[in-house]
Amino acid sequence: MRVDKYLWCIRYFKTRSIATKACKEGKVRVNGDLIKPSREIYPLDKITVRKNQVNYELVVLDTPDSRIGAKLVDIYRKDTTPEESLQKLGLLKYSKDYYRKKGTGRPTKKDRRDIDDWFIEGGDEKNEEE
Repeated sequence: MRVDKYLWCIRYFKTRSIATKACKEGKVRVNGDLIKPSREIYPLDKITVRKNQVNYELVVLDTPDSRIGAKLVDIYRKDTTPEESLQKLGLLKYSKDYYRKKGTGRPTKKDRRDIDDWFIEGGDEKNEEE
């Protein structure tokens, strides 16, 4: 089975074209080698997928005939992703909470109050230290 089709079948990517694009951009490795989307995979191959700034590592156990349900994914792959990588994903979620994208317009009233509170709290701490 092709590696892009496999990654789509086991639900690492929402569409097969996104999986193909990830392979072309070098975000997918099989046994440590950069690959093309048409590369065939076999049981016991080790796949590394870079997605959302996290390197997911998995071992192919079997190849499904078509896209499978989320509950059946563990039959076809073994996830060997280190815990540090998964913790990094949790930290990324927290960092995005306070990030405001450029071009989203003026701050809302709530945003403005939060900014003012942040400056007021920061100013009080500086005065107490002096």
